[in-house]
Amino acid sequence: MCVSPPTVLILASGRGERFVASGGQGSKLQALLHGKPVLEHTLDAVRASGLPFHVETARHPGMGDSIAAAVKATADATGWLVLPGDLPLINNATLVALAQALTQHAVVVPVFQGQRGHPVGFAARCRANLLNLKGNKGAALVFIAYPAIELIVDDCGTVTDIDTLDDLHSAARHMSERRASVETRCGLEN
Repeated sequence: MCVSPPTVLILASGRGERFVASGGQGSKLQALLHGKPVLEHTLDAVRASGLPFHVETARHPGMGDSIAAAVKATADATGWLVLPGDLPLINNATLVALAQALTQHAVVVPVFQGQRGHPVGFAARCRANLLNLKGNKGAALVFIAYPAIELIVDDCGTVTDIDTLDDLHSAARHMSERRASVETRCGLEN
């Protein structure tokens, strides 16, 4: 019997106060990165993964409240990958790898070069704990109930979020370098 994949919960309701304080204009999720809003880059990777997804855009007091609302909206899911919308460099293959690891574990966290990142995966058995989340601590309480396994990934997109204008510029440089590398490997360089 084939189990349906987990649902990616894209959290897109944060205030982005640090982005504005750093000199950014408006929402960090709508800030342009290579001609496209940050959130659209994140959505492109999720769509390319083929996994089902839900975008949580309603305003909530904290990340815990956002996660709980998104889980409630997708209550019949077999699990969830909680992905902040400000991770435009996330690789679709990483999402698939996390979804596969989630079939064997209750909580899965990607780790890139020793640093824990996102999305964090939660199996269906974590549902009640996720629905009870509140405040700004995200899913920290679920980690107490279900110890996480770490999945080593080769994806800086798991730890590259856009919190400031400098982060946006850094992501743009990384994206340009990635494109140049692909063009060189594929013999597309002029």
